[in-house]
Amino acid sequence: MMSEFAADVRRGLSATPKELPPKYFYDGVGSALYEAITYLPEYGLTNADIRLLETHARDVASRMPADFAVAELGSGSGRKTRPILEAARRSGGKVRYFPIDLSASALENCGVTLADVACVEPVLAPFLDGLERVREEHREPLLVLFVGSSIGNFTPGDAREFLTAIRATLNAGDALLLGVDLVKDERLLVEAYDDPAGVTAAFNLNLLARINRELGGNFHLPLFAHEARYGENPPRIEMHLRATRACEVQVEAAGLTCRFEEGETILTEKSHKYTESMLDALVTSAGFSVEACWTDEQWPFAELFLRPA
Repeated sequence: MMSEFAADVRRGLSATPKELPPKYFYDGVGSALYEAITYLPEYGLTNADIRLLETHARDVASRMPADFAVAELGSGSGRKTRPILEAARRSGGKVRYFPIDLSASALENCGVTLADVACVEPVLAPFLDGLERVREEHREPLLVLFVGSSIGNFTPGDAREFLTAIRATLNAGDALLLGVDLVKDERLLVEAYDDPAGVTAAFNLNLLARINRELGGNFHLPLFAHEARYGENPPRIEMHLRATRACEVQVEAAGLTCRFEEGETILTEKSHKYTESMLDALVTSAGFSVEACWTDEQWPFAELFLRPA
């Protein structure tokens, strides 16, 4: 039986134009590369996210009922989560923390990094499946974190559906803390996704390397180049892998042979950027109300504390 990964690769590389889901970036190598990206000076998003979380963690925790738990969608290493968990330790005990991720190595790192401040219970699952599992098995009030602007990887329509699905899992007293990257100068955005050191390029190309490793692909990586493009309506950054010359690729586990023309690209990620009015319309349409909103001045970025409406 074909795996979900193989089926998605077959579907995406058979399409016109070619496209691969960004969730497959995050194997062990990809997760490590993304962690490196977050330290790059050009990638201001993570530092803005961290500044807001550190500054407003106590305010976030004070808005929750006593003895609440924290679930994080796409936790990664959990580095950004520490201020929230520390602020949640009102009685001196450790808060229950459920990192939800598709990367086993990221969850392992998360458990090691945050064991001193939380009872870490990793959940290896897709975001919504993992959240539903946590909500079914645990009854305490729940603060769901979806920070780092991962919501930008969805089209606006898909983002609304995803947030609506999160809303459906929440009870009275629960909340969602949502991180969103805001519209800013095009030059800053392109540099953030195409750094001079080439770390983002390596991160993007690792998707093809992963197909080779896990699905029996024969992508020759030097024939593909990383590209970051700015688009409007809606505002977004797109990441592509461009074939530098015509070639043919086989992916054994997907039963696929596909041909690339010179200059043809695979779209690997869209990172949508929002204005405040776009954000308000998005969360309202998904069934949330905004209880608080904090923005960073150095790198326009927002953290929204949302309640089920």
